[in-house]
Amino acid sequence: MRLRAVLFDMDGTLLDSAPDFIAVTQAMRSARGLPPLADKAIRDQVSGGARAMVACAFAEDPDSAAFETLRQEFLERYQEHCAVLTRPFDGIEALLADIEQARLPWGVATNKPLRYAEPIMHRLNLAERSAVLVCPDHVALSKPAPDMLLLACEKIGVQPQEVLFIGDDERDIESGRAAGCRTAAVTYGYIHPEDNPRNWGADVVVDHPLELRAVLDQALCSC
Repeated sequence: MRLRAVLFDMDGTLLDSAPDFIAVTQAMRSARGLPPLADKAIRDQVSGGARAMVACAFAEDPDSAAFETLRQEFLERYQEHCAVLTRPFDGIEALLADIEQARLPWGVATNKPLRYAEPIMHRLNLAERSAVLVCPDHVALSKPAPDMLLLACEKIGVQPQEVLFIGDDERDIESGRAAGCRTAAVTYGYIHPEDNPRNWGADVVVDHPLELRAVLDQALCSC
């Protein structure tokens, strides 16, 4: 079936948000007189969310009240710093231009809460270009459940099998497959060192956003 829309995961797929997460984490350590961590150590934990990054940065029991205080501070700081250093990955702007030139709607389905995702999309001037933004706030179950993708397809007005969903986490691919979408896994995102996107069962795996041009060309001609 011919491709009629493209959906992206946000962090690690469409946008490189790690620099803002790293800045927040390092600022919290600095405020406590702790030396900076290697940026890569924090980047490797981004896919695990705030808990994983706080656990990486501070020696606190994850079940303790102190840990929860740190997590809340992390989220509050990130609210103020969520789109300072975040940028589209290299090649994404050219890819979006190709998608728009082909007159395909594109959108975002992300496990990032709306209070962060929406400001980021606006500050990067992507909100007016995107056909849809679906966050956990909009559905009963987040990825890997198919709810987000099914809602996005409904809002765009396409069938799931007419959509390519692109992500950098196994949950993205599970969600896309469960919804009935075609899926592309990217290796340039926030992949845990012990993980391998080629084992997720995606329809295609790419190492750079511009490699998705060939995937789109093939899908558009249904060949």
